[in-house]
Amino acid sequence: MTKQQPGKDNFTRNLVVAVVVGVLLIMLVPTLLSKQTDSSAKTPASVSADRGYGIVFNDELTGVPVIDIYEDFQCPVCAQFEGLQGDYIESLIADKKATVVYHTLSFLGQESVNAANAAACSADEGKFLQYHRALYSNQPAENTGVWSTDVLVVLGQAAGITSKKFSSCVNDMAYQGWVSNAAAAGAKANVNSTPTVFINGKEIDRNGEYFNADKFKAAVERG
Repeated sequence: MTKQQPGKDNFTRNLVVAVVVGVLLIMLVPTLLSKQTDSSAKTPASVSADRGYGIVFNDELTGVPVIDIYEDFQCPVCAQFEGLQGDYIESLIADKKATVVYHTLSFLGQESVNAANAAACSADEGKFLQYHRALYSNQPAENTGVWSTDVLVVLGQAAGITSKKFSSCVNDMAYQGWVSNAAAAGAKANVNSTPTVFINGKEIDRNGEYFNADKFKAAVERG
């Protein structure tokens, strides 16, 4: 009869446990890192760290719906959402009927980062909504290399932005740190796809309310 060797069994068991724990830590670290923010990063105009580093319109209002829109400028479905609901959302902003927070994420790579940074630069010019429309109206296929910083500067002209300050901001990637903060805040909010829309902190029905004008309006009015 072969005698059991407790020492070796314990060693093997402990080794397996250590490997499993190590793998779990390796999986956990990127998640933790993705949720860290840098409070020293430069932020563009109208950004609120308290609102997830989003670009905020009508932050001073009370008693109105708060709409949080998480988007990626390379996301084709985000472009569809903008095409269907963009005018209505902008009317809520203009008529002071809602606080709207745009969270520009960068799930789809460097061109998403470039576009988010450029959008931040447009906020400094008071032209975020105009530039927002220009980006979606001229959205190329994902990761095709079209959205270089030079092209994003040219798109600023479609939004009425011609200042050297804007072009420098875009080319220098002045708000790359803010882009990372917005991504980290999105991760903390457990947003893992775009578009994602919350009204008064509650995510609305992706299937039923995103792409139906009447249902989206009803969701906003319902709060």
